[in-house]
Amino acid sequence: MGYIIENANILKETKLTKLSLLIEGDHIAAKKERILHNKYIRMNAESYIMTPSFVLLDTRIPLNASFQEFRKYMVENFLLKGCTTLLTYSSITYESELTEKIKETKTALISSPIDFLVGVKISLRLLTPTFIRKCKKERIPAIFINVEDLDDLTSIPWGWIREALFPYNCPLVPIISNQLKKDAKRALSKWKDIMENEKIPAILEEMKADQPLPVPVLNKIGLYPQKASLLHGAEVSYNLYLKAREIINVDEVELFHYHSDRLLVTVNKGKVVRAGEEVLFKPGYGEYVRVRTPSYFAL
Repeated sequence: MGYIIENANILKETKLTKLSLLIEGDHIAAKKERILHNKYIRMNAESYIMTPSFVLLDTRIPLNASFQEFRKYMVENFLLKGCTTLLTYSSITYESELTEKIKETKTALISSPIDFLVGVKISLRLLTPTFIRKCKKERIPAIFINVEDLDDLTSIPWGWIREALFPYNCPLVPIISNQLKKDAKRALSKWKDIMENEKIPAILEEMKADQPLPVPVLNKIGLYPQKASLLHGAEVSYNLYLKAREIINVDEVELFHYHSDRLLVTVNKGKVVRAGEEVLFKPGYGEYVRVRTPSYFAL
């Protein structure tokens, strides 16, 4: 039996919209100003601000820790923050180790209570058409590139890279190395110019960890709108914050960083995983997300 969430104050970026949602199973079956079906149980969400549950990038997950340490980390860094999907990556040194490294990371996350994606981190020298084709076969959602030398960016045969990425088009994501941090602005400007001029599917800024990934990034890695959205057909994963005057005009990132004390409920794929201070840690409830097509939803 489905149910209706009515009078939901849905926050999208900085705008609040009052709508009602028809929930059937683990997906949103309808989203309208009013839903008139009388046979469904109704939940009045007027006292809350609703957001989609968050997707976070985290590259420090203690994959080799004990179960108790792993559990503590997942609760504190994801479930208590309203995150129900995580993105991480495996560091790849040699092309031949790609498949095994991805498998190791997926196995280490088998007890995850939330869904997860696994990208790869490589040096520029490993960015070859052959490696990209292997990434396409593995359905890698994002290739993180460690940028250590700006001159190296101009030595890559970008036309071949573009052809190898097509039609899957998983994005390239820059990581500015420590030796370039003082010159990060110029490095990112050069990255942006090359990616745009060569028409390479890419994220143009470094991805920020420990904060919700924005919709354009989620779209490029193939997660949006099935996840991190409250659109028709999306999975039922959302957060409820206690509504107050001081959070009426904030955006999702501000809500995440500065008003976590008001987060009361998190629902993950139709199941309540956080109610007040009580968190349900369900080992293995999380699934490996195999991306079909990045950037398939036109923004």
